[in-house]
Amino acid sequence: MKRREFITLVGGAAVWPLTARAQQQSLPVIGFLHPASPEAAARQMAAFRQGLKETGYVEGQNVGIEYRWAEGHNERLPALAADLVRREVAVIAATAGSNSALAAKAATSTIPILFNGLSDPVKFGLVASFNRPGGNITGVVSLDTLLVGKQLGLLQKLVPDAALIAVLVNPDNAGAESATSQAQEAAHSTGQQLLVLKGSAEGEFDAAFATMAQQKAEGLLVATDPFFFSRRNRLVALATQHRIPAIYIFREYVAAGGLMSYGASLPEIYRQVGVYTGRILKGAKPTELPVMQSTKFEFVINLKTAKALGLTIPPSLLAIADEVIE
Repeated sequence: MKRREFITLVGGAAVWPLTARAQQQSLPVIGFLHPASPEAAARQMAAFRQGLKETGYVEGQNVGIEYRWAEGHNERLPALAADLVRREVAVIAATAGSNSALAAKAATSTIPILFNGLSDPVKFGLVASFNRPGGNITGVVSLDTLLVGKQLGLLQKLVPDAALIAVLVNPDNAGAESATSQAQEAAHSTGQQLLVLKGSAEGEFDAAFATMAQQKAEGLLVATDPFFFSRRNRLVALATQHRIPAIYIFREYVAAGGLMSYGASLPEIYRQVGVYTGRILKGAKPTELPVMQSTKFEFVINLKTAKALGLTIPPSLLAIADEVIE
């Protein structure tokens, strides 16, 4: 190699990273905050990127994304949110429930924040109202806790003679109290007893299911929670092992072998958050974007699991199912 060629090559190698770095720094950056892990949220992330794409943004081309994952430890969320604020991101997508949104809210009053996975953001002090959010926060609500009554009603149609129904909640979830009260109200209206069990770590799941067996619970509702979602395979396996009919919030539980689910479409929620994120990058203010409500709900049944549990799904439930997994 000639000396001149060598100098040119070395010079190019030195300059190129600086140029690339300068280009990257000029891109708007989204902060993405999630209480679980990237593996558990892969499908949601694809939907979020799809929403961004619909507004003209593609990660790595004209927008960057800084990811912060709490890996199932809600206590890490405040520090992760503060880190995104120090990074001076253009917008924070504080996803998968109230804990992320509250951590982001505590970290900044100026950077726009988008939430999802809440039923009542007004109750949590995140927005002033659905139509006029006020401040720097808006997002998409999935009405999770408000669906508890519907979920218990579907479970009762499957096991109409069940006297005791268990509900599993994560006490570290800011929405756990609301979910519990909704479940108690729904159970009272149908004359059923409710067994409230708590789990904030995977090691507590075995004890919770042992209590269900000891108390002879005949059905289970797994409340919405990002940590539960990230451990859905374990929860589904335990429900099968203990032969307890269970209903969950999202289709992904049923795809993993769970019996039934009823709730909003998770990919659709994240797509909508992606769309709102893109609109904010284009200059929209959170105050101009009303809190959006999920409109796509799905009832999913797994017939293979029903057979394994020795259950016959009533025709009335099959008739209203959006999807039947065989």
